[in-house]
Order: sequence, then C-alpha cells, then structure tokens
Amino acid sequence: MTTADRTAPRVEGGLLERQPVVNDFSINIATVNGSGSQTANVALLRAIFRMGVPVSGKNLFPSNIQGMPTWFLIRASEEGHVSRAEVSPVLVTVNPASYAKDLAELPSGGVCFYADTMPAPDRTDIIAYPMPVQQLVRQVDPPKNLRDYIANMAYVGVVAQMLGVDLGEVRAALDIHFQGRASAVDLNMRMVRAAAEWAAANLVKRDPFRIERRDLTRGMILVDGNTAAALGSIYGGVGLVAWYPITPASSLAESLADYLPRLRRDPVSGKLTCAVIQAEDELAAIGMAVGAGWAGVRAMASTSGPGLSLMAEFAGLAFFAEVPVVVWDVQRIGPATGLPTRTSQGDILFARFLGHGDTKHILLLPGSPAECFEFGWRAFDLAERFQTPVLVLSDLDLGMNLWMSEPFAYPSQPMDRGKVLSAEDLERLGSFGRYRDVDGDGITYRTLPGTEHPLAAYFNRGTGHDELGNYSERPEHWEGNLKRLWRKEDRARELVPAPVEDGQGRSAVGVIAFGSTDPAIREARSLLARRGLATDYMRLRAVPFSDQVGRFIRQHERTYVVEMNVEGQMRQLLQLEYPALATRLRSITKIDGLPLAGSWVAACIEAEEGRL
Repeated sequence: MTTADRTAPRVEGGLLERQPVVNDFSINIATVNGSGSQTANVALLRAIFRMGVPVSGKNLFPSNIQGMPTWFLIRASEEGHVSRAEVSPVLVTVNPASYAKDLAELPSGGVCFYADTMPAPDRTDIIAYPMPVQQLVRQVDPPKNLRDYIANMAYVGVVAQMLGVDLGEVRAALDIHFQGRASAVDLNMRMVRAAAEWAAANLVKRDPFRIERRDLTRGMILVDGNTAAALGSIYGGVGLVAWYPITPASSLAESLADYLPRLRRDPVSGKLTCAVIQAEDELAAIGMAVGAGWAGVRAMASTSGPGLSLMAEFAGLAFFAEVPVVVWDVQRIGPATGLPTRTSQGDILFARFLGHGDTKHILLLPGSPAECFEFGWRAFDLAERFQTPVLVLSDLDLGMNLWMSEPFAYPSQPMDRGKVLSAEDLERLGSFGRYRDVDGDGITYRTLPGTEHPLAAYFNRGTGHDELGNYSERPEHWEGNLKRLWRKEDRARELVPAPVEDGQGRSAVGVIAFGSTDPAIREARSLLARRGLATDYMRLRAVPFSDQVGRFIRQHERTYVVEMNVEGQMRQLLQLEYPALATRLRSITKIDGLPLAGSWVAACIEAEEGRL
C-alpha cells in the first residue's frame, strides 16, 4: 500500500449519489485580498499541473491593497480547456464578508469547504466540510508575524486530502514559489500536512470530485504572459525599458528588471547591456523610449490604458518622424480609472489610431504566453523594419494569470535592423535623403547617430519636411510624405504575424477572435460541434490585416467577431477595411471584467443562429 492509499479520504458507502467527477471541475477559492492567499492558491494550481492534469488559474482581485474579497478560480480539465468556467461546483471559503454570496452561487450538488469560525451552510443540496483553521494554526504554532499567511495552508491541506491532490507535488510547488528556501517550504508544509492529517481522520468523503494523476502536461510549463513578454524582449535585444507603475503592466517591467542581470551582462566587463528606468510618468517613459529608438537602441515602454492615453503625442511623433519603438499595452477596463484589476480588450481602436491627425499603428495581438514571448522579440524587428511604433496589445488575463504553455522557442532568425546605412554604404552611394523612398515600399533608409560620414547627419522632424529632412510647408511635400507612410501598410500586411485558421472552410458560420479569448472560442466550438453546429475559426494576430482575413470573411455567410469590449471595436476595424463585407460581420461582446467563458460564447452563437 502506498502513502497515497493510506491517506486517501474515506468514502462512506452509499453517499455518492452520482458518478465520480474526475479532472473536470472548477474550484472557487474565496479569500481576503492581501492575506497572502496567492501562495496557497498557486501551490494547489501547480500541484494539479504537476500531477499531469491540464489546469488554469484566474485571479479575480480588487484594486485596493488589502481587506476586500478576492477569488481564485482553478479549473482542471482533462480535455485541456483553460477558459474560465462559468460555474464552480467546488467552493473553498475563509472570508466571512463574501460567504453568503459565494454560498448562494454554489450550484446544487456542489461541495463547500468552509472555515469553522463561520456558520455551517444552511443548504441541504450541497456537501459541506468544515475546516478548523485556527485550531490548526495553534497546533502548528508558526511565528506570530506569519500566522495569517500560514493559515491559508490549512485549506490547501484539507482540499488536497479530500480531492486527492498529491502532497509531494504541493511541496514541489512551494519549492518553486520560495525558490528553494527550505525553511519557508518546511514551515508551510507543516501546516499542509497537519491539515491533511486532520481531514483524513475527521472527514468522510461524500462528494464526487477528484483529481487523479495523468500524463497530459509533460513538457509544458506554467507561466504568465508578462513574464513571457519580458523574456521575449530580452532575447530580442532590448536596450532600454522605460515604464511607470500601472496595473496590470507593472510586472512586465519588473520581470525585465529581474531577469536582465542574469541574462544580459557583458561577458568581459560584467556590466548590464540594458537599462530599465522607472520614469516620473508615462509621458517621460515613452519620451525616453523614442529618444533611445532614434539613437539606434531597441527600446520599449510598458503600460495600460490610462498610461497609453498619455503616450499619444509621442506615439504620433514617432510615427511621423519614423522612429522605431515598441509599446506593450496590457489592457484593463476603462474609460478613466475604470476597473484596474479586471480584463478587457477595449483599447483596440485607440491603439490603432493613437495620435492626432492621420496616424495608424501596427498592432500585435498575442493569444498565449508563447506568443507573448515571440512577439516580445518580433515587435522590435517590425518596429525597425518599418521605422515606426509597434503596439503589442495583451490584457490582464493573459498578462498576470498563470497559463500552461509549450516551452518558448529561441528566435531562429537574425535580428532585422531594417534599412540602416553604414559609413561604407554612404561612401558607395554618394548621396542620402532620410525621407527618400528609394525602393517604392514607403520605407526609407536611415543612419544611426555616431556614423562617421559627412552624409550621415539629418534632421528627424515631427514637422512638415521634404525627402531630405528639410522643413517644408509645400502641399506636395506634405501629401507625398503621408502617402508614402501609408504605403508601409501594404508591406506590413505581408510581414506581420499571419492569422491562424481552424476549420474546413465549409461551414456557413465563421468566428473571428484574438488575444486571450482564444481558449473560450476553442471550447465554444467544441460545445457547438456536439450540438450539430459547425464553425470555422480565425484568430487574428496582427493589424493591418493580411489578405487571408478578407478571404475568410467572404467564405462565410455570417462571421461572429468575439471580443471583450462594448461595441465590437475589432469588428469596426474589419468593417473599415472591408466595407463591402460589413453586413456579414456580427458582434458578440462582453465587458464585465471577467475572462470569457466558452459556455457563454457557445450560448451566444447558438442563440444568434436560432434567430435566423
């Protein structure tokens, strides 16, 4: 008999009224913000992942520092679905403030793990397990300053014991979290084991929910999108990062500051080869990045919606003066301060046309941590190839939550610095016009400051200019310059990441989505297929759109554009691009701050189709 067998929950005969639910349910953990519960929650998440079961986690936390209710959703899905589940049949609650609401939302047949300092649930259609959290804290007797944090490990132990989560994997998860600090791991595991032993001795398992070991996560990693973006930027040769703290983008710059000392030191001098600067505000941050981009440095800024608003003027300057720079916008709900800790896709139109006048930017739309890594380096290639700002639009769900991912692929292509002339090039050519379109693709040649040749110098202007960079207000110069800038769009369509299609192309119904909604769309299509409704799917990865996008819309009688904003901003961009196809595009939108649920998307499409 194994240790797992000896400590398995006792199941009272006859009390399981339905078939076991194995590796296919969601857990809602209700705690208090700022109480240190994230360590406990992620330990459970990682332990399930290490047991080979596909899993996802959604942290729903308030924008205050501490004291308000917070929820952490863990979804186990043997089929690999990682979108948010609309209903969680397992509730773990230690927060009296949200107890009544959380209990009311627990579906019939669910199970409630509750701190025994709260009243026992007054419901006969659920199964309830008390947890003596304070009793266990006294038994373990952690240092006084750590008691509130260690107390969270009580529910980890009880839930692990009752659901079958391997305690060895919990320990391994804590080892990752505490980066091998044995004393911290041992202290937390004392509470976990004490709670598990109490549950084994005192609770009789009456619920059907269980985690069983599988081998479905081999070779996968757990990572958040902001960390992935930081690593991708490092491998893309970033030389300057300028930022101002803002949720949910701060951890991107913080991850850069964490990894750079390990990954980007000069092997001879030992000095860092990248600077990370916390600016006084977002205007200063993008101003520094644009200045560094002009000087030939691969430069970036990271922000969210309110910060992007402040960056508009500099973004327009970089567009017109043709300075490469990368901006990561990790989207949250607006307008104004909005809901800083809730996710959305509400910056699409604003980012596309960021700046006054005729301004139009390249947008990259990562849909996974692996793409956050890829676009981290690819954004610099595109910015320098087209000498323009490139905006990468992630969101809070993708950026801050842990996701399963394939290991990142090291860039297989050399850096694309674009059309940069050396002193030797200038000597050979004999002439140079900074804004002269030699190749007819709208992209001019540039030199970098410090190039030692008489022809290398030029004025980088945000005002009207001719092809040599001389100030000009002549109409033909202004119109010619703008038309040249617009020609970059045609070339960009060919070089930005292409959309990804899934389906046979034979259905009357198409679905278009982008970013972190991808898992919900995939689950929705699976649900619809079981109900007899076939759909084709295209996931956009960049704007401007490639010709592939127009073909997809033409192939379908109806195409639903699914996004997290009010009026379908991506659908509007598509209608602007393809006005003749505008009536084929229909919006499915939701903007409640929560990650999309696949079941909700499926219900919306099914309802729309039923009305036809």
